[in-house]
Amino acid sequence: MVNFNNLAAQYKAELFKSVIPFWLTRSQDQEYGGYFTCLDRAGKVFDTDKFIWLQAREVWLFAMLFNKVERRQEWLDCAVQGAEFLKKHGHDGKYNWYFSLTREGKPLVEPYNIFSYTFAAMAFGQLSLATGNSEYAEIAEKTFKIILAKQENPKGKWNKAYTGTRSLRSFSLPMIMSNLTLEIEHLLDRKIVEQTMEECIHEVMEVFRHPEMNGLIVENLNNDGSLSDTFEGRLMNPGHAIEAMWFVMDLGVRLNRPGLIEQAVETTLKSVDYGWDKQYGGIYYFLDRKGYPPQQLEWDQKLWWVHIETLISLLKGYQLTGSQECLEWFEKVHQYTWEHFKDPDYPEWWGYLNRQGEVLLDLKGGKWKGCFHVPRGLFQCWKTLEKIHVSVTNPTEAIV
Repeated sequence: MVNFNNLAAQYKAELFKSVIPFWLTRSQDQEYGGYFTCLDRAGKVFDTDKFIWLQAREVWLFAMLFNKVERRQEWLDCAVQGAEFLKKHGHDGKYNWYFSLTREGKPLVEPYNIFSYTFAAMAFGQLSLATGNSEYAEIAEKTFKIILAKQENPKGKWNKAYTGTRSLRSFSLPMIMSNLTLEIEHLLDRKIVEQTMEECIHEVMEVFRHPEMNGLIVENLNNDGSLSDTFEGRLMNPGHAIEAMWFVMDLGVRLNRPGLIEQAVETTLKSVDYGWDKQYGGIYYFLDRKGYPPQQLEWDQKLWWVHIETLISLLKGYQLTGSQECLEWFEKVHQYTWEHFKDPDYPEWWGYLNRQGEVLLDLKGGKWKGCFHVPRGLFQCWKTLEKIHVSVTNPTEAIV
């Protein structure tokens, strides 16, 4: 019998006794503002470049905790100082968000990456809730409008693809928009919210959840929605697919669509089973849908975010539908994740394992790993486990 109360306490304790103190005390740049994300096992800074994705994600995380857990001043201060650094240095003056900066805030990489925009909108949207600051709200709104305008060609003039030869559509943007729209719904016109949610659901569940793939999601498609028999077109990213499914479950709750939730749970389960390494355990990073050698040399690595996002989707699937298969897979992934990614001697979690589950890099943060997936995942699992515990012990008081 699963003890949901004990599990909730485990995730909560890890969040507030280990992970949040790690980032709060080690990542803030007290001299120039913003955050250090390149931190070794013990939390020592080994590189001072600042990446817009991770800067914005950390602003969002601490603002979210302030809004949803406790109005703790040190959390708000942490979020505000990061946002002020981004406001001053993160864009070109027209809210075109760079990819990376020097420690002092000088641009290093041009604003080619649409996800710098999405995470900036998330950050300033969440912080506007925490502070009531109209300037933060305006930044989020303006950035969101730019994202909508860039959807057809996210990289703009930095797109390396030769025009007219092989134009592929990527799953990543509709996936992120599924979550972002709910994140900043309080700032948007109702018609824009409804239209964007419907477009995201269609793209994720009817286009990229491809009818020829038996409920699995592909990472890239031809512009007409057909499968592409190329490296990019055969690419499968189980972690992306599974993460997207808890976004879709949230949309299903928001729109009161039980059928959509059931579809998302079904895809979650198929994706976990498809991506699971039957020999060594854990979920592969990349696969080729035809079973050919993947283009990515890191295809068989086991990554932190893949497993944490899987835990969220499986728990939400169980909480919303009562799926025993979700619960069984959760127990399996939970055991693997806590045994392999949690550092037993230092705070925060490792991010990169080899196929056998051994630590490849003992860093706690870098160019891609920052204050986001681990704390967000711990928070989501903690709160979902609390809901499940209430529904099990007091069915009439179940929280939806």
